[in-house]
Amino acid sequence: MSNSSVTLDDIVAAHRLLRDRNPLVQCLTNTVSVQFVANALLAAGAAPAMVDNPEEAAGFAEIADAVLVNLGTPTAAQVESSRLASAAARAAGKPWVLDPVGAGGLPWRTQVAVELLANRPSVIRANASEVMGLAGAEGGSRGVDSSAHVADSIDAARSLLDRAEVVAASGETDHILGPDGMVKVGGGSALLQRVTATGCALGALTAAYCSVSPTALIGAVAAHAHVAVASEIAARSTSRPGSFAAAFLDGLDTVDESAIRELVRLDIGWPE
Repeated sequence: MSNSSVTLDDIVAAHRLLRDRNPLVQCLTNTVSVQFVANALLAAGAAPAMVDNPEEAAGFAEIADAVLVNLGTPTAAQVESSRLASAAARAAGKPWVLDPVGAGGLPWRTQVAVELLANRPSVIRANASEVMGLAGAEGGSRGVDSSAHVADSIDAARSLLDRAEVVAASGETDHILGPDGMVKVGGGSALLQRVTATGCALGALTAAYCSVSPTALIGAVAAHAHVAVASEIAARSTSRPGSFAAAFLDGLDTVDESAIRELVRLDIGWPE
């Protein structure tokens, strides 16, 4: 289990590096989330580049620090760009994150997500139903929402670890699985579920953190912790989704070492 251990010190160090290095993240994301994802990256300390056309996708992936592929509103051109960018990222040794939105619920996008696994993402970031759908289990996927409990997706997530370094299943408590163990990240605000694109932003932040972290597991845990803390900070000032969206962006900027040490809740190890 030694390789699976992630500490608050690791998260603090990753957060510091994110702010110091300002990593450039190429985002091939859905049309609903483009602006919010870009603003979330900027607020957290990274730099967004929404380059998703087939003519430039591979070339930009080679110079970006990390790549996000989000299948929320896939078109034929964006799918081709996703294939090109993920392949180029892998060839260049750059981390890339797959967010298989709706996997298991719609056959075409599920097949696209399965094909992209050939380029071995650093992290698969999804909800429980999407993890189960991608693994071929009956996850009960309902669009972008999860109708399965995170704990029910653990076996499916484990089965995907031969095709990705890390599988992160989001829920009330996020379950993040690596080859040697699992880290649970608790906390966060329920208002995250009432604002569109927060999950997409988490995928982009995961890519950013992976580019500055020594392992994909630390990167994924740090990103989930950053989002959880930012959402808790935001929820202190509002209980409504509209104002929460703005407060969440402010929260991403507000997160610092003190907030991480005070609010991050980790639990490490395989479940029984």
